[in-house]
Amino acid sequence: MRLKDQVALITGGARGIGKATALTFARQGAKVAICDINEQLGNQALEELRSVNSNCLFVKMDVTNAEEVTRVVAYIVEHLGGIDILINNAGITQDAMLAKMTEQQWDRVIGVNLKGVFNCTKAVLPYMLQKQKGKVINTASVVGVYGNIGQTNYAATKAGVIGMTKSWAKELGRKGINVNAIAPGYTMTEMMNSVPEKVLELMAQKTPLGRLGEPQDIANANLFLASSESDYVNGAVLSVDGGIVI
Repeated sequence: MRLKDQVALITGGARGIGKATALTFARQGAKVAICDINEQLGNQALEELRSVNSNCLFVKMDVTNAEEVTRVVAYIVEHLGGIDILINNAGITQDAMLAKMTEQQWDRVIGVNLKGVFNCTKAVLPYMLQKQKGKVINTASVVGVYGNIGQTNYAATKAGVIGMTKSWAKELGRKGINVNAIAPGYTMTEMMNSVPEKVLELMAQKTPLGRLGEPQDIANANLFLASSESDYVNGAVLSVDGGIVI
């Protein structure tokens, strides 16, 4: 029970990496609040969570709406007793080559992937500062370090998340709050459903471990950074990518 009695807020928790992380945390004794824009999937995920740990809840939330985020965070604190861990996992893609990328595609991805991380972290900060303790874990991407064709908007947000992570680690470390990021490689989530099978096979071949990532691989890394085992880790960007960027 590495997270016994800890309260974790996981954005984008209805599926994929967020859901795998929520289930992992629940098994480790955490009280888990998942937030997602998709209410139907959120309630389905909650049923699974409560089969593992009854101290879980789901709240529909749009991370781009700062007022809504603040209200939801206050609700979670009221019902679960605080927030010790924040997993900023909510993210979207709207890929296009630069010449064809629309302003709407740019703004939407920036809003969810970058502004959303800002909104959620700022909302939980007062509660962590009150305790002088907390773990903030941001989901970045290897794309944020190395770029990717057709992902100007996505790469920009993930690079921004890494920059915010390092800035917050410097600001908040002395106040007992660890801020780190995970940079997943190609991971088999719903985001990958539109990628042709041949491309997935090629990416697996390029990965030294010979396979693409699974949501549980990222969940395991989140568990380490959320637990007391990482208390001296701050400002790190942990690549969980099978070695694809070597």
